Amino acid sequence: MKWSETSIGRALALQFFNRKYLCVVPNCNWTGHECDLLAVTENLRLIDVEIKISRADLKADAKKEKWWRRDFIGYWPTVTEMRHSWLSNDLTLFSRERRSRYKSTPKDWPDKVWKHYYALPKEIWTPELLDALPNQNSGILLLDKHGYLRRAGEFMTVTCLRRATPNRDAKPISPAAAVDIARLASLRMWDAYHRLDALQQPPAQEAA
Repeated sequence: MKWSETSIGRALALQFFNRKYLCVVPNCNWTGHECDLLAVTENLRLIDVEIKISRADLKADAKKEKWWRRDFIGYWPTVTEMRHSWLSNDLTLFSRERRSRYKSTPKDWPDKVWKHYYALPKEIWTPELLDALPNQNSGILLLDKHGYLRRAGEFMTVTCLRRATPNRDAKPISPAAAVDIARLASLRMWDAYHRLDALQQPPAQEAA
């Protein structure tokens, strides 16, 4: 079996989260940033999972905007560009720009998220990758297609190498927000059914 975000996400939803959470939505932007997998717990807290299938992808994650807070601190000095005018044979104003300045501060957790995890194949994990992570609060889940012991119906093992540190400031979402996330999950399900039906349709016969 070839590794994919879909296969890893399915294992997490059915095994690690143990079918007990309200819903698990793939490729969701509800929090304001992209989540490979967004889970809503029974007490309405959010868990964000980043799924990685390569070391390069994992190392690049720290650069994502979700890990940075940008605070406006003013403006850079105005930059004026003058160009020669053939009409007046003199320098004339071409453009004037004043760019905003922001202070970049690393975040301990993405916005609204109670717990954050990285999930990746065990075969690509090395201890040196710890230094590439944005911080030490994220949990690490390793998946192994050949791991044992597995319960009936499980097609890979999921091992928690490091538990996620909870964000004490992340408040539960409202019941209405949970319904909105569930709505997204429902739409994804019906879209998947539609694609499946399209694949099962016989090919159209060409006119004689």
